[in-house]
Amino acid sequence: MTNALGTHILAEYYDCDVEVLNNARKIEKHLNDAALEAGATIVSSAFHTFNPHGVSGFVVIAESHLSIHTWPEYGYAAVDIFTCGDTVDPWKAFDFLKESLDCAHYSTIEMKRGQLKVVGQELKYKPDAIASAAR
Repeated sequence: MTNALGTHILAEYYDCDVEVLNNARKIEKHLNDAALEAGATIVSSAFHTFNPHGVSGFVVIAESHLSIHTWPEYGYAAVDIFTCGDTVDPWKAFDFLKESLDCAHYSTIEMKRGQLKVVGQELKYKPDAIASAAR
């Protein structure tokens, strides 16, 4: 990935397991496991269950984040998977969640984030990498 700082996948999962979508513990485990499956380094996570139903949460990874919002009443989950650098594969996280949420169908959009023109050098997404490259 020499022309972008990161990859952002916007995923929509439809006709998912309703019980999973309304269980904050399971959702948190699935998002953390998806991050690990992708090769990410987990920093922290936070999840919240809404009344009467639904879960929102995020996993902060050293390489960016994963977030989710669920609507169990519709069997639907909206997920963002944003990874920086080229050591993490966000599509592995997407596939892991597709199976974990037991979705019937899905849609995705992939965006390259931070498409910068840096002449004569590869983009680095960590500040220490930039300092080293400048020397």
